[in-house]
Amino acid sequence: MMDATRITPELLRAMPLPQPAGSTDKNARGSVLIVAGSVEVPGAALLAGTAALRAGAGKLQIATCSSIAPHLGLAVPEALVLGLPETSAGGVDPDAAELLCERAKRSDAVLLGPGMMDKEAVAELTTGMVKDLSGPALVLDAEALVCLDTLRDPLCEREGRTIITPHAGEMASLLEIEREAVEADPFAVANEVARRFRMVVALKGATTYIAAPDGECWFYESGNVGLATSGSGDTLAGVVTGLVARGASPAQAAVWGVYLHGQAGNRLARSLGPMGFLARELLAEIPGVMAELAH
Repeated sequence: MMDATRITPELLRAMPLPQPAGSTDKNARGSVLIVAGSVEVPGAALLAGTAALRAGAGKLQIATCSSIAPHLGLAVPEALVLGLPETSAGGVDPDAAELLCERAKRSDAVLLGPGMMDKEAVAELTTGMVKDLSGPALVLDAEALVCLDTLRDPLCEREGRTIITPHAGEMASLLEIEREAVEADPFAVANEVARRFRMVVALKGATTYIAAPDGECWFYESGNVGLATSGSGDTLAGVVTGLVARGASPAQAAVWGVYLHGQAGNRLARSLGPMGFLARELLAEIPGVMAELAH
């Protein structure tokens, strides 16, 4: 096992993000499909989708429950919003998997999971998409993580083109172990899962560890307690998805995404206070943090 490398501005400048040419159109900057939200938590799709655009993606589609789709379309006018059939519990019907996979073929990156509350439906939808989706990078978050133990073979076949963004509780559920076991050695847990499933793992916490399937690992410990707030994880997942859509490798997108998210929180902590800023306020800080690293 390799040692973990601290994420610093110097490290990121040594692994710069792809930069579009001046004449580039929105298609060349990458297309994102966000599958997110529920009747109970519609805002997660808004946060994740806007975060992807703030990270530099060129085009955004949001797929969500049909009853909330018109409202999201007004709230995120930059997005094409697709209304999907709903379950009785207010989630996306898993029968939408085939349609979503067709949509995903025209995308560079897909995010699945934020704000999706119907656990059984999410597990079935995730299974259908992971098994049938071969082209774009895939970012899995929140409830989309709970069934991954049954999907090891198709995830391994994706050979590192999958990124997951769990906190300790979600990782514990995935591995069927106690949360305390994850928190006792997050570095080892992240590495184990990355190798076992051949995917990039961003294990969130006071120190966030990013592990790649080849054993390489990074850590970020410069965030603040204000980031522990509703919607913060949706924002991080969206940033990572936007970065990989615009051409970053999965590991690079996770490393950069964790840093951008953390530094956005630090900016708000300085201007507003260490606690009380909102996840949606992180969004506008992302481009400025990226611009700082370009110099």
